[in-house]
This record gives sequence, C-alpha cells and structure tokens, in this order.
Amino acid sequence: MSQTSEHNVDVVVVGCGVAGLSAAVSAAEAGARVVVLERAPRDERGGQSRYTEAYLRMKSETEVTDDFEMQLADNGSGAISPALVAESGQPPDSRARLINTLSLTDPDVIEALATNAGPTVAWMKGMGVRFDFLPTQFLTRSQPRLLPVGGGLALVEALAAKAEALGVRFHYETAAQTLLRQDDGSVCGVVVKTGGQAPRKLMGQVVLACGGFEGNAEMQTRYIGPRSVHLRPICRGGYYNRGDGIRMGLEVGAATCGEFGSFHAEPVDPRSGISEPALFIFPYGVLINKAGQRFVNEAPGTVDAYYERVTRRIYEQDGGMAYVVLDARHMEIPNYRLGIRSDQPPIAAGSIKELAGKLDVPVAQFAATIEAYNKACVPGTWKPLELDGLHTEGLTPPKSNWALPIAQAPFHAYPIMSANVFTFGGLKTDRLGRVLDTLGDAVPGLYAAGEMTGMYYGNYTGSTSVLRGMVFGRIAGAHAAGRPLPGL
Repeated sequence: MSQTSEHNVDVVVVGCGVAGLSAAVSAAEAGARVVVLERAPRDERGGQSRYTEAYLRMKSETEVTDDFEMQLADNGSGAISPALVAESGQPPDSRARLINTLSLTDPDVIEALATNAGPTVAWMKGMGVRFDFLPTQFLTRSQPRLLPVGGGLALVEALAAKAEALGVRFHYETAAQTLLRQDDGSVCGVVVKTGGQAPRKLMGQVVLACGGFEGNAEMQTRYIGPRSVHLRPICRGGYYNRGDGIRMGLEVGAATCGEFGSFHAEPVDPRSGISEPALFIFPYGVLINKAGQRFVNEAPGTVDAYYERVTRRIYEQDGGMAYVVLDARHMEIPNYRLGIRSDQPPIAAGSIKELAGKLDVPVAQFAATIEAYNKACVPGTWKPLELDGLHTEGLTPPKSNWALPIAQAPFHAYPIMSANVFTFGGLKTDRLGRVLDTLGDAVPGLYAAGEMTGMYYGNYTGSTSVLRGMVFGRIAGAHAAGRPLPGL
C-alpha cells in the first residue's frame, strides 16, 4: 500500500466512532488510502461509541431478534400516506422518484441492516472482539441483547488498531467544515480545520459518520425546541457531536430522514458527571414532579421497552425533571443496583414528610400524592423480575405493574432528567450507504453512516444504533473504495 498523501487520498472518513472506524477499516481492506478526521483528541477518540455498552438487538451472533425488522418499520416514519408507505416496499427502480425522497426509513435499508448484522459481528470477531449475552442494566426486558465484551470501547479499540495496521491516517482535534464538489455535482473532498491551523483541503470520496447534533445547542433549539435547554448529552463524547455532517449534507442538497424534532431519551441523574448515570429503577417506585404530583404510568411494561416513553414525560415536566420515590423494598430486588448507574447516593429519609422536606416539592402535596397512591394499590403477589400485573385501581394516571405501597422506611429518592443519547433527524441514505438528494438520486462521492443518518420516528428501536453504525459503516467504506461487499 502506498503512503497516504496529506491532501489527496481515496476516502476521507469524517468521524471516529464505530460507524466511521468501520468505514475506514472496510475501505482500507479494499486497498483504499484512507484518512479519518476526529474532532476529539486521541485519548478521547471514538465519540459516543467509546462510552456505550453497545447493546445489539440480536438473539445470537448470527441472527437479529424476531421483531427486528417489524420494530424498525413501526418506528420508521411519521404521518405519511399509507399508499406511499406501501409503494416504498417496491424495488427501488420500480418506485416513483418521490418515494426515494420521502422522510421514512426505506425497507431496503432495514433489510440490509438485518441481513448484514451477522456478517458484521463475524467481521468484528475477526479483529479479536468477543460477544456474549451479559447482564444488562434492564432488570426486566422483552428482547435479548448481545454485547461486545468490554462494551463500545472494545469496538473502538479493535477497529482503530486494525485501521492503524492497515495504514489509515488519523487527524485528531480536526473538524470538517465544507464539502467540495466538482462541476458535475459529485463530492470530491472536504475542507477541514485542525485547532490552531488554517483550513485546508482533503480530496477523496467522503464518508460522513460524525454523529447527530446533541452537542449543538443552536441546532437542538432550532429542531427540538427551546425546552432542549433541559437536555444534555448522555456522555462526554456527545458534546463533540455538533451536527457538522448533517449541515454539510443539507448544503449539497441531501434528502432527510428521521424525526428532526426528537431524540433518543434516557433517564439519568442530573447530579452525576459520569458517563450514562442511568436510573432504570423507576418502575418500582413513583415518579413525582416539582409540583408534588404523579404524571405518568411508571410501569406499563418491561423497562427496556418503555423507559424512553416514560423519560419523555419526565422531559415535559417543569425544569425537565422529576423524582423517583422508592421505599425499602426496592433493595430486595435481586441485583437491583444494575438499574441504578448513578455515582450519587439516594436522598434518604425515615419518613415521607422528612423526604419531602429534602426535595424541591410542596411537602403537603407530595404527602397527599403518596397517600393517594398507597390507597390505590391492590393486594397481590409482587414479582419484581417479571410483569406481575400488580396495579392500582381508581388512580389517574394508573400504575400497571409492581404497584406496592410506598410504606417501608428508609425512603429513597433520586432526581431524574432526560439525557439526549442521540438525535433522530439526519441524512437519507440507501442500502449502500450513499447519501440521496432531494430528487432521489445518490450524490456521487458522498456516503453517510451511523447516528447522523435518519432512521427513527417517535420511539427508538432499542439496541439498533451501534449495530447500524457498524453495518453501514462497513458497507459504505467498501463501496466508497470501489469494492462493494458481496451481495450489495
């Protein structure tokens, strides 16, 4: 392999998470000269991928879960005519151009993700990554989740080591600013800037894989709204995600996909500064807002399937926060600490009145809310690790499972806010990772992968984001290098 030029390469990858690194390795394996641009310094490389546990919605190392494609399709569009959605199921060459430009997830993209998940896991295993069905932070769950041993950091380190061994060059503390185009409209490179230096050009096919805009307050306000001031990225890596790739794609006429006004929500402790201080313990208590009132069914189903919907209701409350209130029995749940990822201690008290005095709530209203909830709980058998149907009666909103009275001291409370794990809106791509324009054509020379591509509407299909980053990064890198993967 020839030495990579500083200014003229075959493939420029923007972003160094699992999507970007997968693209870089795949392109380099195909013989391409590759440069990776990373906004973070080297010891923080990997974006949000570095910090995630990297759950994969797979029932084995070769197969996705049985509900995989159905769930992605259900969360794959907003309010679009059923006739147009049906037409999107036709082969791409048989559709009207309009279909390829619609803001809905292409069934071909879903099928490509499902089909290539197993081969991509095998590809990662070839780099030394091990996978297993390890304990998760979900005390109850509806689907299996495969995990890389060592989490997302293991993926980042394995991919980066492979890329370096293949001669891929890395430019750290470097941001892409503008896509370069030829007269025929094809993308031929990118203007980049490294901290303290003048902008310069890098020529080559471009793979955008630099995340969403959860680290950009202006874009969050523009798309999600002014209440986004109550959101924060789930981890340090999210602060590097400024929406640059999405902006550059839109500037060259890219079509969009995904719900720009929404994001993947996860319940976290606002007091904590660690990565992902998640609080998945809330189904076993009650959620109370600053007015001292309940506002949501805390336990409509398994926590893995419903935590995002409940967290969105927390985000809607005054100040974007609430408290989960628990009594001593939550500590009887086997491995209950798995559902409490915060490094901050609970706010503890020997009585409800004492606890209320330690929270930012009206004491009398808080006590009345707990009393009303306790009276509404019906007798039954508590089964904390399965849906037990132990519910309330005559209470609005109801609680559908694990409805025990809050009655045994000590009483604990944790503040909860919504983290923005990643934004939903992004560029529309096809099954090859090519960015599509507003006429439904692929933009020559431009690819995208990972969280800056749009896929989700309304609700995140859990444990699919890291998988789509790896799969479509690998696909896009190979295609950008001129050697598409078999079958694509």
